[in-house]
Amino acid sequence: MSKKQQKQSQQPQEQSKKPNKEVTKQYEQYVKQFTPKPKYFSNSLKAFVVGGCICAAALYIQNLLMDKGLSEKTAGAYVTVLLICIAQLLTGFGVFDTIGKFAGAGVFVPITGFANSMVAPAMEYKKEGPVLGVGAKLFSLAGAVLVCGITVSALIGMIYYFME
Repeated sequence: MSKKQQKQSQQPQEQSKKPNKEVTKQYEQYVKQFTPKPKYFSNSLKAFVVGGCICAAALYIQNLLMDKGLSEKTAGAYVTVLLICIAQLLTGFGVFDTIGKFAGAGVFVPITGFANSMVAPAMEYKKEGPVLGVGAKLFSLAGAVLVCGITVSALIGMIYYFME
């Protein structure tokens, strides 16, 4: 078979791989009919209210602890640990997902979202054992956040150190 014949035989195959523009437009219109439109205002309002309530409750608890004689840093650390523990318990009981579906970013942006991202994969893979299940999947969601946070912190620390 000559090179010219080979090229001609390959052209119909290449053309069949390309999607038809008309079919693509029809499919996009079909998908648009069934795709629900997001409710930006109500979703933002729910996230704002729930996130604000979490932060207001945390501030209230911190102020109570400071009234008992704890320093601001110590009270803040206790509140952070308390929020993480509450989020872990709610994740374990399956309540956090329901709250997350309702509030969206309002519940995931505070430290509670980090706690949920640690506990949820660990619970999902607990049947595979403590090492290959829980241990291997514990940081599957939060690992990237931790790596980026630690790397940026180290870089900023080095820049700060060498600037002095």
